[in-house]
Amino acid sequence: MKTFLVVQASARKARSITRELARCFVDAVEEADPKAQIHTRDLLDNPPPFVTEDWIAAAFSRTPELSENQRAVLAASDELIAEVKAADVIVLATPMYNYGMPAALKAWFDQVIRINQTFSFDLARGEQPIEPTLHGKTLVILTARGEGYFGAGERNASMNHLETHIDAVKHFLGVDAPSHLIHVDFQEFGDERHQQSKAAAMKEAEALARQLATR
Repeated sequence: MKTFLVVQASARKARSITRELARCFVDAVEEADPKAQIHTRDLLDNPPPFVTEDWIAAAFSRTPELSENQRAVLAASDELIAEVKAADVIVLATPMYNYGMPAALKAWFDQVIRINQTFSFDLARGEQPIEPTLHGKTLVILTARGEGYFGAGERNASMNHLETHIDAVKHFLGVDAPSHLIHVDFQEFGDERHQQSKAAAMKEAEALARQLATR
């Protein structure tokens, strides 16, 4: 039995392709393994707080015991990190906004990437003092993009700051292997290319969900 953490980052409740992709994925997991544990974190309903000066002071505190105020400041971070630690598979259902990630998803990463929780810091390591402390997790990215041709070597690749950003920080989630990317393109055009892209993505999401639930 596996535990899946599904992070919903779309600002839309209705007409959201990434939410539709996520529903397809979750339905396939539940059908393949009814005992699978699925936890959904909806960043629209519960947006993570932004990092503040008080948050930084609490997270990097060198005192053995945190104050009541410091514990309160880190409470949301503690909750989000616990969800990541408990998950075997992390599913990020996120649209591309302005060629990058939604603000709520960036805030989620900022709350989860935390010293002594998901990474350690030691200057004795030289030029690479940061090391992730979580390992062995699988990452699935379900995304929708208004345009197209964002893949490596394609004409809009240099504008893709969503997947490249996630790829740069995924090891702090405990992801060591390449992530699974499923994308719907050409949403703004609404033409045949979009319909074909969406149909292919739904089929791929269902197949991947079954594979991850049963292996």
